[in-house]
Amino acid sequence: MARSLRARLLAAIGVVAILSVALAVAIGAVLTRRAVERNTLRDLSAQADLLASREREALLPLGRIGSLQRWQEEQDVTIVPDLPLDGSSPYLTVEQAARVRSGGAVDGTVTVAGTRYFFAAREVQEKGFVLLRPTEVVASAWRPQLEGLLVGAAAAIVLAGLAAFLLARAIAQPVRRVADAAGALARDESPPRLPVHGSRELALLARSFNEMAEQLARARDAERSFLLSVSHELKTPLTAIRGYAEGLGEGMLPVGEAAETIRREAERLERLVRDLLDLGRMRKREFTVRREPIDLADVARDAVRRHEQQARAFGVALEAAGPASAPAIADAERVLQVISNLVENAIRLTPAGGRVRVAADGGAISVEDTGPGLAREDLPRAFERFYLYSRYGRERPVGSGLGLAIVKELTHGMGGTVEVDSEPGAGACFTVRLPTPAGASEPETQLAPTP
Repeated sequence: MARSLRARLLAAIGVVAILSVALAVAIGAVLTRRAVERNTLRDLSAQADLLASREREALLPLGRIGSLQRWQEEQDVTIVPDLPLDGSSPYLTVEQAARVRSGGAVDGTVTVAGTRYFFAAREVQEKGFVLLRPTEVVASAWRPQLEGLLVGAAAAIVLAGLAAFLLARAIAQPVRRVADAAGALARDESPPRLPVHGSRELALLARSFNEMAEQLARARDAERSFLLSVSHELKTPLTAIRGYAEGLGEGMLPVGEAAETIRREAERLERLVRDLLDLGRMRKREFTVRREPIDLADVARDAVRRHEQQARAFGVALEAAGPASAPAIADAERVLQVISNLVENAIRLTPAGGRVRVAADGGAISVEDTGPGLAREDLPRAFERFYLYSRYGRERPVGSGLGLAIVKELTHGMGGTVEVDSEPGAGACFTVRLPTPAGASEPETQLAPTP
């Protein structure tokens, strides 16, 4: 079984700490031993220099050197007097003997009879002597320092282990919280908001998960609202169709009235299904959008012609306004679909005697009405699915609740934006902005309003 992240981090940090401490101890031991050996040899050399200086001033050079032997032995130093300087001594090579014979100082290490010594050889009145100290004595001298290094290393390992444990826990706990929260999301539960703290990466992880959880919660709420609204919207026309069909079959309703109601409810049902299919295609990015130069003035005129009859039936004046040419880069059919949705909504909401105006300009086309308008707090959410339907469905003749969502999706798919400006009781103005060709200008000729 795979170990937990905390165990892996603890093991990895612990191994790195132990290896680092071991390496530091090894290097420290080597450097300490070399320093002790160097100091020992320097000490021995200083003693040899002092002894040679003293004996050179004596009446009998090296004559009383034996009396110093006991004192030197207390320091683990052996004096070898009458050292041959012809190269026959086991302590000096021929070159070293020649250097001592010429009055030079020779220090170093030598192995005699299996024992390794530090030595210092000097010359006094053409006679030589050498001081010897076994290197094993030096080993015992630096052993306490090695023990100190080991004690320090043990303390460092313990502290490193504690730090590794705390660090592993500090890293693993936030990751574990994210994993638990992700599991709760998978079980369709609402996890608590994760605390955003710790290192920058862990804080970013928690913040990103919180944002994802909030977006998912909104998506789930929207999905539930969507299903409830769609169920209600589908049920209403189906109930009417069924009731009128039964009444017609039983001869309780006039044929013309029943047929007209069934036709009207069927159209409503068809419109809702069409909106659902359009929105579904856009969510799956299956709809196609062309990017080509178009004239928004032509789109405005087409939209007005398409809805003239409907506007007359509602007693609403519908007109197009703007320059003779309003260039943009978009899909003419999709733009017409967007404007048609906006015009249809505006006609439905505008009271008799009111006015709906479609205005085109370079890279922008707007639909303005004299209807009841929207509250300021509704504007940021006006293009959410079913939001306006849930707000005004009982008091206004709103549509399926999907039209504005389709408008936003189509506009964004063409690389544009859509916005709404409104005041309660003062109507609403929906503006679609689209990319424009490079260097496009705005002609000053205005379109005549369509009666």
